[in-house]
Amino acid sequence: MVGSAMRQTAYTMLASPIGPLLLGGTDDGLACIGFPSGKGAVTPGADWHRNDAAFAEARAQLTAYFDGRLTRFDLALAPRGTPFQLTVWQALTEIPPGETISYGELARRIGRPSASRAVGAANGANPLPIVVPCHRVIGASGALTGFTGGVETKRFLLALEGGPAGPAPAQLGLL
Repeated sequence: MVGSAMRQTAYTMLASPIGPLLLGGTDDGLACIGFPSGKGAVTPGADWHRNDAAFAEARAQLTAYFDGRLTRFDLALAPRGTPFQLTVWQALTEIPPGETISYGELARRIGRPSASRAVGAANGANPLPIVVPCHRVIGASGALTGFTGGVETKRFLLALEGGPAGPAPAQLGLL
């Protein structure tokens, strides 16, 4: 983070191909990414303050991701969650770009093979979508199941990464 210590949550906005994203966090790191609408919509809290400089690196990396120049993020992250959620979110970061796995496979990877429903709930509660790539988890049948940014956004992100969601965004005229 740039500037003086952030005791309160700071935020900025980032224009993206999927709509404006809200980035929020503190000195500890980026704590949330909010989509413009739907289940993943995040609005600044009353005690949040806008600080674009604090998120210069996050903005740069997300812009590079959307431009197809970055596949892995290197940012200080500060998600808040239960120990189980944090374990699931860490495992999400280990799914390579362009690949997808099922909720059951993710449960197996964290050593909890019977916890696919709990893994699904933790995946849905991920406060840092895109950077912590919950969009890479799909249904056992291969279906693009729910996503906080909407299934179309999930499809877009997977296509951007060259995954199984269909043609790349450039081929669709999206970039």
